[in-house]
Amino acid sequence: MSYSDLMAFQRETEALAQVAGRLGWDQETMMARGSADQRSEESAALEGVLHARRTDPRIADWLATASAATEVEAAQLRHIRREYDRAVKIPARLAQELARLTSLSQGIWADARARNHVAHFLPTLSQVIALKREEAAALAQGTNADAYDALLDDYEPGATAEWIGGVFGRMRPRLVALREKVLGATAPEPLRGEFPAEAQMRIARDLASAFGYDWTRGRLDLAVHPFSSGSGNDVRITTRVQEADPFNCFYSTIHEVGHAAYEQNIDQAYLLTPLGRGVSMGVHESQSRSYENQLGRSRAFTGWLFRRMQAEGLALNLGDEGAFYAAVNRVQPGFIRTEADEVHYNLHIMMRFDLERALIAGDLLPTDLEAAWNDRFLADFGVAVDRPSHGMLQDVHWSVGLFGYFPTYSLGNVYAGCLTRAMRADLPDLDVALASGDTSPATGWLRDRLQRHGGLREPRATVEHACGFAPDEGPLLDYLEAKFGDLYRL
Repeated sequence: MSYSDLMAFQRETEALAQVAGRLGWDQETMMARGSADQRSEESAALEGVLHARRTDPRIADWLATASAATEVEAAQLRHIRREYDRAVKIPARLAQELARLTSLSQGIWADARARNHVAHFLPTLSQVIALKREEAAALAQGTNADAYDALLDDYEPGATAEWIGGVFGRMRPRLVALREKVLGATAPEPLRGEFPAEAQMRIARDLASAFGYDWTRGRLDLAVHPFSSGSGNDVRITTRVQEADPFNCFYSTIHEVGHAAYEQNIDQAYLLTPLGRGVSMGVHESQSRSYENQLGRSRAFTGWLFRRMQAEGLALNLGDEGAFYAAVNRVQPGFIRTEADEVHYNLHIMMRFDLERALIAGDLLPTDLEAAWNDRFLADFGVAVDRPSHGMLQDVHWSVGLFGYFPTYSLGNVYAGCLTRAMRADLPDLDVALASGDTSPATGWLRDRLQRHGGLREPRATVEHACGFAPDEGPLLDYLEAKFGDLYRL
């Protein structure tokens, strides 16, 4: 009975965690600004309930006597044991205070970002960092992990900063060399014009459908920073609209559909269990980045998108599908990570990885973060940051305590490179389908090879099982050099 009792208890905990996630979704999409203080108290109260359940002594008793009869049961027990071991190290007071503060901090960050006023955000950011350092120290106690690794493990189990730093160290020289060659070549013409919000959202909904989003179990809304929320049968996505830049809306939508499709496609037998969610953020990003880039920015699919924009009656300054493909993939230094091209994107992540490691280690003070960011950005990208919303205030992550999250974006790119190599080998005629707006051969391959398994395997084992070889950065770098070498005639 131990296993069945444990799973019944866990199912209720998972359901409550989904409710907590829905509070976060509402706060970023629908909630009135004047409700922030009350929402922070609600979030803290619910986190208190969740923490009490996650540290319930009965879990230890059930784990001590439960036995697994199948691979699935063994995986469920592995996840529950890991989460319990982490939860019992964090005091209830700290868990609730983090939930309360990060709920408030999000609104303060958004206001500071809109006003380009770093000083307005710094006191709150300092408090968040202090609590995250306290959490990291608690989690690292009794292990060989350092403080940052303890936080990283929440997003990419089994990864370490040393391992990620090695991956990044091998990636950087080839990325920088490719960037220098591309920027030395003739740049393609960019898309110009004004594209009404209503038209963008119609196309965004079509894009979501084209990539397999199940509208009976989700919805699309607007947010300052696009995100996906939920799992199982309630998975919601958001995007944003800038009338001069429709690619921002379109590719944010495709990206979030990649996250959502992973959650929607997990085996329904795993619903409201630890296996019923994505196994790590790196694996999650492998789905969103492959949907967005290797599929959505491919020559074949951008031809369909070009024709879809024409059908909407939008005036395009680009005369043909080839020029449109080049504009979608135009390489240029830019301030905003979420708008970065594929060549520059990982350099943005490497910078954030180094800065947040220094913040958690105490080697960088929050009051010095803006100067450190601006200096590093100038060194890495050759452009001076012109305002805080283009600098340290652009991302929501640190305001809500997501330290250790950023490197998983680049891990997702690495995993996506491996998955794409395997997928293309299995689907040699994929571009024929993509050219007609049909992504189902690719999304079906990802669903069957990876998404439906949820958390059954560890992160890197999940990718290896899907593509048939151990993941490394080589396939991603080969893909980038081939794609942009062709596009820029290098």
